[in-house]
Parts: sequence; C-alpha cells; structure tokens
Amino acid sequence: MDWITIQTGWDEYKVAAKLQWDKLSEQQLHGTRGNREYLLRRVQEAYSLSREDAERQISEWLMKQAEKRALKESSSR
Repeated sequence: MDWITIQTGWDEYKVAAKLQWDKLSEQQLHGTRGNREYLLRRVQEAYSLSREDAERQISEWLMKQAEKRALKESSSR
C-alpha cells in the first residue's frame, strides 16, 4: 500500500490514525487531509519526537493499515 491510498481514503483512515495518535485532535487529523508531511509534523509536535522517530511511527502505522486492508480483502472473497 502506498501513501496515495491513505490520502485518497483519509476519511476512512483517520479513525485508525486517531487510535494510534490519541493526542492529536479531530481537527488536527481532519486538517491533514491525508497529507503525510502534515501528519508527520503534527505527530512530531504532539509527542515531542524527532523527525526520524515520527517517520518510523507513520511507516509502521502504514504497514498495519496495509495488513488490515489485505485481511479485509481476503475475507471478502
């Protein structure tokens, strides 16, 4: 899964993002509109992380979303 999938389906994925980063407000998450750089900055600020640590968290979250999507697709067949 690439980030374009997250960005185009942001309304669906922002719920999972809120579960991952509960310090981010609904307004902050909505305001990202799925923009990875914006999300990266919000996570970095909210959790006092280095850019590298925030990037790692987002990459791990992206992999989890890809796994969930694959399971969902395989179970619907």
